[in-house]
Amino acid sequence: MKVLWSFARPHKGALAIGLVLALLGSATGLATPMVTKWVLDSLGSSTSPAGPVLALLGLMLVGSVIWLTQWILLGTVGERVVLKARESMVRRFFRATIPAITKRPTGELVTRVTSDTVLLREAASSSVIGLINGVVMLAGTLVLMSVLDPVLLATTVAAVLVVIALFAWLMPAIAKEQEKAQDRVGRLGGVLEGALRAIRTVKASRAETRQSERILVDAEAATVHGVRAVRRQAVAWVVAWSGIQGAILVILGLGAWRVDAGLLEVSSLIAFLLYAFALMEPITELSQNMTALQAGLAAAGRIRDMDALEVEEDEEDKASARSRPSGELDGPVLELREVTAGYGGDPALREVSLTIPRRGHTAIVGPSGAGKTTMLSLIMRFVNPLSGSVLLDGREYADLPYAEVRRRLAYVEQETPIVPGTIRENLLFTHPDATGEEVRRALAEVRLSDKIAALDDGLDTPLSSTSVSGGERQRIALARAILRTPDVVLLDEATAQVDGRTESAIHGCIRRLAREGAVVTVAHRLSTVIDADTIVVMEDGRVRASGSHEQLFATDTLYRELVEALRIAGESTPVPG
Repeated sequence: MKVLWSFARPHKGALAIGLVLALLGSATGLATPMVTKWVLDSLGSSTSPAGPVLALLGLMLVGSVIWLTQWILLGTVGERVVLKARESMVRRFFRATIPAITKRPTGELVTRVTSDTVLLREAASSSVIGLINGVVMLAGTLVLMSVLDPVLLATTVAAVLVVIALFAWLMPAIAKEQEKAQDRVGRLGGVLEGALRAIRTVKASRAETRQSERILVDAEAATVHGVRAVRRQAVAWVVAWSGIQGAILVILGLGAWRVDAGLLEVSSLIAFLLYAFALMEPITELSQNMTALQAGLAAAGRIRDMDALEVEEDEEDKASARSRPSGELDGPVLELREVTAGYGGDPALREVSLTIPRRGHTAIVGPSGAGKTTMLSLIMRFVNPLSGSVLLDGREYADLPYAEVRRRLAYVEQETPIVPGTIRENLLFTHPDATGEEVRRALAEVRLSDKIAALDDGLDTPLSSTSVSGGERQRIALARAILRTPDVVLLDEATAQVDGRTESAIHGCIRRLAREGAVVTVAHRLSTVIDADTIVVMEDGRVRASGSHEQLFATDTLYRELVEALRIAGESTPVPG
């Protein structure tokens, strides 16, 4: 209940008003039998029944207004609670660290935002109020029933038929708005899941805020349709309730006439009214709200679990003050000093020291599990070192905002996931302000210009896993990375899914980038890195050796085995024997 109250607390004023309105509405219902008795008593005296009948009509009208207001108020509060819960989770997901996100199934995270928040709505807004109100109504009904005999059960069936008829007429409009709301929720879940799969690209592009705002557009639209559905539901229920009240008023008039004619006992008429007004409603209300409350409590706990996600604490206001100093800098652009890092459990890197020069091509090779991709994750600050330090231009990462580090780097990850959107939006993901000429130049460099031009919508073609091949997806990611020459380009198996002709073009692109800045590549296909300025050989999370291809082939057994296994030794480095 404490967790549930944490969601409801910001709306406690509206909830208090809702409770007061509920109790007032219940009071009008409990008062109705007494006014009915007044009507009946007037029949046996010289008093005109017009006064009590008007009073009964007044109670009906006042009750209708109260319930309509209360329904819209609590329904709107419920939708606001859902929006706030979704907003807090979406923003936290994109601020969370990579290990915190990747250790949970993506579908589970999406469910927290979509389904769990819907279950939370009723519990945090109206269920507790409904329970309190139901108990009050039930207690009042039982007190009145204690002095009466139950009769005229057939009238209850008539009331149910009235409700069914009214709902059959009003429900289509409600269902339409609910369908629109669920459609928006579905779109929200789809875009969110895709973006979370590409969380490294989002962070490398410093697009956390922009991506969150894009997703929350669907969340806000779902809220708009949800509020409309709530309003229509309120009208439907209040019209149905008023219809029952009107039907009872008609039966009362008919019953009063029959009592006057001596055909019906007054006590039988009063008992009917007590049943109709007081018995069925609180029982139904209690059962419905208890079910909603139990589901909401479970959902609230699951949603609050997301607060435990570790987030990247950034100092955005200091980012500009800590930006790269002007002028030419000496020394390495990146440096790792005795770094140990991992994702929990045994470290993936152990006491690694490495220097990345300001210009040139550095390749990282080694068998699977050697720690190559972890090193790139460390440089991108997706993981933080357990010990040791990482430096950018001689300044430790710990003293720099995340955005400042990633502004200087470009990253093409191994899986090259698709960020939901068009080809243009994917290309501009890191640099939204890039010009058309810059985009065309980047596409030409990775040999995608003809492919994009052949598409019906060109750059505005929606990008999906079925619209492009794995190799084309890799080239789009590379084009995004080189759209504006960064200080350091990090490539994780950038040529794993391309043909030989495209691989040659990417090699030329890497050579051009290496002349202007630093390029760090990870590759299993050693043919892509043998011409690197420096090749770093890793094994079991440690740097085993480093040097040129010729030096390593002559001096390092593991490197020679890797080369021989792929049969790529050149004439200057013949394979022994």
